[in-house]
Amino acid sequence: QVQLVESGGGLVQPGGSLRLSCTASGLSIRINAMGWYRQATGKQRELVAAITSGGSTVYADSVKGRFTIYRDNAKNTVYLQMNSLSPEDTAVYYCNTFRGIGVLPPNYWGQGTQVTVSS
Repeated sequence: QVQLVESGGGLVQPGGSLRLSCTASGLSIRINAMGWYRQATGKQRELVAAITSGGSTVYADSVKGRFTIYRDNAKNTVYLQMNSLSPEDTAVYYCNTFRGIGVLPPNYWGQGTQVTVSS
């Protein structure tokens, strides 16, 4: 049974930073491509960043240069470092496996973690 638990969200001012964590059980992130997704109110869930088992990364254009995805295989945890946050980054952030651009990942969705960027 796969379980993904996200944490690290919160309220931050514009220009601030947050680091999100996603700890997996029932699944090895070492051999799975993993992604961070977000869903803002009234919008569809979208891919934010992904990292393959080989370490290659993919970023949405809106976050390039500001967000960094990385993983700690020993902790079976994927991280998303978010810098220079703006109100447009406000959303619930989820992690899941990554199967390719435009490919819906399996239904491993967790509760997500809320990120709110506001002054």
